[in-house]
Amino acid sequence: MTVRPDEPILHISLPVRDLGEARRFYVDVLGCELGRVREQYVDVFFFGCHVTLHQRPTEVLSSDQRGVRHFGVTLVEAQWNELIDRLRASATPFVRDPTTDYAGTPREQRKAMVADPSGNAIEIKTYRDRWTALELPRSPSAPETPGSAASSTGP
Repeated sequence: MTVRPDEPILHISLPVRDLGEARRFYVDVLGCELGRVREQYVDVFFFGCHVTLHQRPTEVLSSDQRGVRHFGVTLVEAQWNELIDRLRASATPFVRDPTTDYAGTPREQRKAMVADPSGNAIEIKTYRDRWTALELPRSPSAPETPGSAASSTGP
């Protein structure tokens, strides 16, 4: 991952039960780039987000305790399809199977959710038109259908 010195880096930290198992999932299954590796934590880069996985089994929440907590990424359609195919090929179970909401409208979105081996939920989305779907003002330089342009940074 190329990091410019003037560009912010979003960072999250997650507790995991087994650091080796988590590392394999994020790197081998999701395709994240590996960063620092230490005895008690590992860094991975998930689509530009710096994720630190901490060996903290007692802090891992049960699915009842987690509720709606999750993180995720919005990808362009080709990247979404590629990641969904990668998850299926690795036999990763879906917490929520891939679905399409608002089909045929500018708000159309495709989404799915998986969990890492410690149960941390990860949502993967793509929008037909992300500005319309998220009710954001369209930038003058934005393409007409931003969900189909190759603009996201890979894992």
